[in-house]
Amino acid sequence: MTHWMNWLVLAGGLVILEMFSGTFYLLMIAIGMVAGAAAAFGGMPLEIQMLVAAVVGIFTATVLHRSRFGKSRRTDSTRDPNVNLDIGQSIDIETWIDARQSGGRPTTRAMYRGALWDVELSGEDKPVPGRFTIREIQGSRLIVGGHR
Repeated sequence: MTHWMNWLVLAGGLVILEMFSGTFYLLMIAIGMVAGAAAAFGGMPLEIQMLVAAVVGIFTATVLHRSRFGKSRRTDSTRDPNVNLDIGQSIDIETWIDARQSGGRPTTRAMYRGALWDVELSGEDKPVPGRFTIREIQGSRLIVGGHR
């Protein structure tokens, strides 16, 4: 087996490992190994092959890291309706406890999905009875807003 075949076998092994990790970084290193195979196929000495593989692998991994695919999307799960299906749902509020009694924001207890929940009003709305939209969930407390 020649050097370029060895490089391609190693690159194939990294592609297989990439399927288990799902991050694309091993794929970028595999691209570097394919570049090393190209250098070996061109008759370059082993040191140059390794240098080409390292430079191309590091370059492609850096490009991936700086792209939108390399950045993790961090979302606040307490406000994300894709994580918590209750966000965006409606809840009926009959009365509010005065904010001075509850220590800040207006609060109440309300039935939602067959259970009694602590409910807190978000800052921009007035504490009037009616239907509100769940904006966020913090532990066992519903943060609501958007009086309709």
